[in-house]
Amino acid sequence: MSRYSIKDLENLSGIKAHTLRIWEKRYGVLTPMRTETNIRFYDDSQLKKLLNISLLIDSGFKISKISQWSPAEINKQIESIFKDQNALEDQAIENKINGLIISMIDMDEEKFKSIYDTSIQKRGFLETILQVIYPFLERVGFMWGINQISPAEEHFVSCLIRQKIIATIDNQNFKISKNKSFLLYLPEDEHHELGLLISNYLIREKGYKTFYFGQDVPYSDLVGAIEMCHPDYILTFAVTTLTPNNISEYTNNLSKAFPDKIIILSGKNEVFEGQSFPENVKQNNKPSDLLKLL
Repeated sequence: MSRYSIKDLENLSGIKAHTLRIWEKRYGVLTPMRTETNIRFYDDSQLKKLLNISLLIDSGFKISKISQWSPAEINKQIESIFKDQNALEDQAIENKINGLIISMIDMDEEKFKSIYDTSIQKRGFLETILQVIYPFLERVGFMWGINQISPAEEHFVSCLIRQKIIATIDNQNFKISKNKSFLLYLPEDEHHELGLLISNYLIREKGYKTFYFGQDVPYSDLVGAIEMCHPDYILTFAVTTLTPNNISEYTNNLSKAFPDKIIILSGKNEVFEGQSFPENVKQNNKPSDLLKLL
């Protein structure tokens, strides 16, 4: 069973902890449990209930009314929101992210597709990635960091997103209009590919040629690929394999081997803190940073 503090609920739902405490006392919408040492916490069922409440409030319902509904009545209202395309599109982006979190916890592929597809119809692929999917992945990373998401849940939603991105790239008729090229890869033993796939789409959409080598590329194979492809830029991600303990050595070796290349390093902020990189190594934290470079 996952355990969330009230601060975790605030971070995941966007509803202030102060408001949640008022709702607890006045309406009883949440019921904290306690550890053996009397520390308050909440479980997955209460997180899902809170995210659903957030969706309903932004749909125009009052907390005083929602608090009187049974779980079945809440679920019925949520289902009607997701079935109504126009209503769903009128929801704030924060609510879409909350809906995706619920679909992940419930492993509900249909709910995920409903949110994703209607966002695509409204905003297109690029804005859906930038405004909905990437912030959602940041939220998933937060949940992973506090040990409140299982590997099964993370793999479930990652595979759904991966399928969507690959299908979009395959179906897109990209035209090369720039004379620069990018080589994209993940270091050896690194398998978290979503950020790399998103980057591949953004780069190709802007008219650059890409050489996509994907996951788990040993350093010796990378060197050979660079020598064969002659890219102008090399882009990789620091997710789990590159850490504060080894990232400087890794990037220094790559920089020395290819001083004429621009190396773009993306990943978690904590990996980069206190690090100094060679002049041709550029830090890139979000898709918006990459777009500025392009």
